[in-house]
Amino acid sequence: MDTPPSSARLAAERKALQLLCSPELNPVRRAQICATIAIPTFTDSLHRVVFEEILAVGSIHVCRLRELLPARITNRGFPDFEAGFLFESTNLPMGDVEAPLRATLRLLVLDKTDAKD
Repeated sequence: MDTPPSSARLAAERKALQLLCSPELNPVRRAQICATIAIPTFTDSLHRVVFEEILAVGSIHVCRLRELLPARITNRGFPDFEAGFLFESTNLPMGDVEAPLRATLRLLVLDKTDAKD
């Protein structure tokens, strides 16, 4: 029986999604990064669907992502989805989103690997 993800893991998944939606991240770079992430990295079903939709829309500007994402998530079975948290400021200097994003994703992958042991 699978155990539910820890609150720390959920927070890290949420942070990774927020960083992927950061206006500081170039849309083409976002699509490139998403293409390298395994979908099962996100263990929470809502987080996984959000990631799948970010991946599916490709390299679009964050303003367009903000417009499209809520309806796409609702259509996937999450009618109460509030996308606001994804587009909150990351308080990072312009262009400084990739390093924290890579670090967060590394933690998620390591955490998932450790959980299997």
